[in-house]
Formats: sequence, C-alpha cells, structure tokens
Amino acid sequence: MQQIDVIKLANGAKFNKFHRLILFWGVLILVLDGYDLAVVGAALPSIMKEMGVDASKAGFMASSALFGMMFGAMFFGTLADKIGRPLMLAVGVGTFSAFTAAAGLAHDPITFSVLRFLAGLGIGGVLPVVTAQMGEFSPVKVRARLVTLVFAGYSVGGVLVALTGKQLIEAYGWQSVFFVAGLPVLLIPFILKTMPESMATLHRKGLQGELAKIARKIDPSLRLSGNEEFVLPMAERVANAPVRMLFANGRGFSTLMIWVAYFTGLFMVYSLSSWLTKLMAMAGYSLGSALNFVLVFNFGAMVGAVGGGWLGDKFNIKHVLVAFYIVGAVSLTLMGFTKETWLLFVVVFIVGASTLGTQLLAYAYAGEFYPVAIRSTGVGFASGVGRLGAIIAPVLIGALVALQLPLEQNFFGIAVAGLVGAVAVMLINHNLSGDRSVATPPPQAQNVSYKT
Repeated sequence: MQQIDVIKLANGAKFNKFHRLILFWGVLILVLDGYDLAVVGAALPSIMKEMGVDASKAGFMASSALFGMMFGAMFFGTLADKIGRPLMLAVGVGTFSAFTAAAGLAHDPITFSVLRFLAGLGIGGVLPVVTAQMGEFSPVKVRARLVTLVFAGYSVGGVLVALTGKQLIEAYGWQSVFFVAGLPVLLIPFILKTMPESMATLHRKGLQGELAKIARKIDPSLRLSGNEEFVLPMAERVANAPVRMLFANGRGFSTLMIWVAYFTGLFMVYSLSSWLTKLMAMAGYSLGSALNFVLVFNFGAMVGAVGGGWLGDKFNIKHVLVAFYIVGAVSLTLMGFTKETWLLFVVVFIVGASTLGTQLLAYAYAGEFYPVAIRSTGVGFASGVGRLGAIIAPVLIGALVALQLPLEQNFFGIAVAGLVGAVAVMLINHNLSGDRSVATPPPQAQNVSYKT
C-alpha cells in the first residue's frame, strides 16, 4: 500500500479553485464578523444618548461582546478540532447573526449587554476556525498572505459599518444597523455543504475516502489507484487535540508569549474599535467626520494585513510582526499630537495598518506556529486569553475619557501596549513553529508516494 502525506501535499500544492473556495468563505465570514463587532462603535454615541448612559457604562456595554468572544474563541476552537470545523463555523455564524440582530430590540443597558455577550460567543468563535482552515490548506509559499487576506475581510466589515452606519442611523435609528446583521443565517446551509473538513479530523476518524477526495482537490493532477493510505506526519498526530499539547514539546513559554502578544494587540485594536469615533468627536470632529476616520483606519488595516502577509511570506514572519508592533506604538503616540486634519488622516491610516494589521498578522503567525491537529485549539486559546485585553480596553479607555484627560494621553495609553507586544513576540521560540517541524516538500512532492 502506498502512503501519501496529505500535509506535504497541501504544503507543496499550487493555488487553485479549491483554495479559492476556502478563501472566499473565510473572507466572507470575517466580513460579516467584522461588521457585527464594529457596529457597536458606530452606534455607541446614539445608544448612549437614547439609553442615558455615561462613558464608563458605555464601555462596559461595548466590552460585553468581547467577553463573549473570549469564551467563544477558546471553546469553538477546541470543539472545531474535536468535532469538525464546518459545523462550528455554521454554529458561529448563526450565533453572532441572531444575537446581534436581537440586540437591536434592547431598550436598556443590561439586556443589550447580555445579547452582545451571546453574539460575542459566535464572533470570537469563528476567528480561530477560519485561521486554522486557511492555514491548513494553503500552499506554504503563500500561506501568510492568504491568512492575512482572509482577515482583511474583518476590516471590510468595519468599512461597511463606516459607509452605511451614518445613513442607516440617521434614517432609521441605531437599531437598524443591528437588524441588518441577522441576514447571514441564510448562508449556513451553503457553508455546511461546501466547506471541507480538516484533514487531521478526517485522519483521526479514519475517513480515508474523504481524504482522497480532498487530495484530488488540493492537487487535481494527482493520480490515484485506490490503493493509497493518506497519512499525517507523526508530529502532526494528536489524539483529540488536548489543550495540554499547547505546552508540550517545549512550546509552553512560547505559548504564553503568544498569549501576551494577542493580549496587547487586541488591547490596541479594541481600544480603537470602541472609542475612535468618540475620541475624534472629542477632538472637535462631527459624527460624519469621525466615521471618516474609522473608514480610513479600516482601509489602513486592510493594506497592513495584506502587506504584512506578503512580508511574512518573503521574510521571517516573526521579525515582521515585531516591526509592526513597534510602528503601531509610534504612530499611536503621534496621533495624539497631530493637529492638521490631512496629516491626521495619514497617521490614522498608518495606525490602522500597524494595529489591526498587526493583529491579523499575529493570527497568521499563530496559525503557522501550532501543528495542524491543534491549530484551531492553539489559535483559539491565544485569541480567547488575548480577549482579556479586548475586554479591558473599552473599560479602561472609557474611564480615561470620563476623566477628561488631554487627548494625547488617551492615545499614549494605547501605544504602550504595542511596545509590550513587540517584546513578547521577540521572546517566542520560532524554531518550534509547526511548519518548521514538517519539512517543506520539493516542487514535485505532491506526486511522491511511500511504500509501506
């Protein structure tokens, strides 16, 4: 019987329509995910006015979804490695769509916060699953670019909020932007039908026929006789993907540093996602102008994500990620001191590229660091623990806003997190990366088989 290593097959494949399908779903799901998260930032001033809440209470309302995201990322990611990724993606989409729409019916802060917490379970839950899915099937030469391109969809969701939020809120009230978020439930049957299952899950369940189908899609030129056994490298075989494997084989300290990097990256991202509109309003800009800054911020994030992914494929992704954290800290500091409007737009663009762009690149890095069998678990726990930074950020910045400190001090408080993140990434042992533990195949490796 011939043995075919499906991980090597995927690593050495050429980008084709199978990869485009996974890329399409990944981008679309994160566009919807990004919309559901960013919608609170756009509607927050109107919600504060209608519900009569101050900045501190509004910060807690905004952080409720982020608290849900923490649990969603950890549990959805772990369950995806155990019971299947397409199923957990469908559950995640259904959860964030239904409860975000339901939040538009809330009339008090408590009900709103509970519904946003439940929506957060799905918002956070799909992130590690999409990362692991794209990372597993992507050809190794373009992996970082594809993963960050998927996460650029997250920024597109923010752009959609910035483009439509003002008009919808002014015409139909803040509730309208939440009701729109219920539409993605219609996509669930298509996700279940067309999204492939993880090769590690199929191998663990002994579904050789399904592995053969995926192998043909990964490499349409692959010739199979029906006498093949599809296998994973020993380093990639993990029974039931236990959480403890995140700390096995010397990965413990690096796992902790990845968690710190996620914490600081998400602190920067969600400080700005929740309060950028309000901070710009404090600087004297109208709601429309403030939302324009949000638009520029998200465009910058898309450029930073795609550019970071390209740099990560061309150079050492760890070094690229460190540089992004440092640029984020510097640009955030400058943001508080920039007075010229046109120059402020430039700085906001760089801030978007080097904060949200940094976090998207961090997802690509974590997706490469862990073996495929625990990839959803690894990214999920990093994202989940990192959500503590996202939870703290709106509350802390809300408290700073309530203190009426000089604007530059608010931005400097966010910038400190970037420096801490840079140090954490420096301390990660890059030699333990999962992709390094599995040799990259030569150009024709996809047609190589091994006799038992």
